[in-house]
Amino acid sequence: MVSRMTLRPALTALALVLGVLFAPGVGVLGSGATQAHAVTKLTHSQATARFSSSGITWSSSGGCSNRNVPTCTSFDQLNLATAQGAQTLKSATGCALNITGGTETGHAGGTYSHWNGYKLDFGKSTCLTNYVHNTFTYIGVRGDGAPMYKAGSGNIYADEGNHWDVTYYNCGGC
Repeated sequence: MVSRMTLRPALTALALVLGVLFAPGVGVLGSGATQAHAVTKLTHSQATARFSSSGITWSSSGGCSNRNVPTCTSFDQLNLATAQGAQTLKSATGCALNITGGTETGHAGGTYSHWNGYKLDFGKSTCLTNYVHNTFTYIGVRGDGAPMYKAGSGNIYADEGNHWDVTYYNCGGC
């Protein structure tokens, strides 16, 4: 017969384990690479504060940050993990990073899109290109012909000619 003295700690431990397994956004049970998880969204000002603190710059061909104008560069509704991924990239490379595309309209759609907060565009530089080529794994070309490189974290870097289009599935090891 199990006494109350041993049953209570066992039940407490079970409750803690089940709480972790079924916590929203954790996805331990039945998780797959395509399963959507709850994400934290940032405002434009929250994202720019993060970028500024890391020495990351941004620019806009329209000189604006309105998410609904395609010539602006907006970070409104950017995923926290995406912002953290850019910060991780800056820290790992030591390169000057300039973001030229964020969550503004005008990019291709899809689940892991700019609009949904998963992507950033970075201006091309020799430093960044050398880092991507020498550190990440070439995985072939995208449907539009852009060569793709996969980081150890699983994030994808696509060379779109005049910029890097980066899909952040996570923060890149932050």
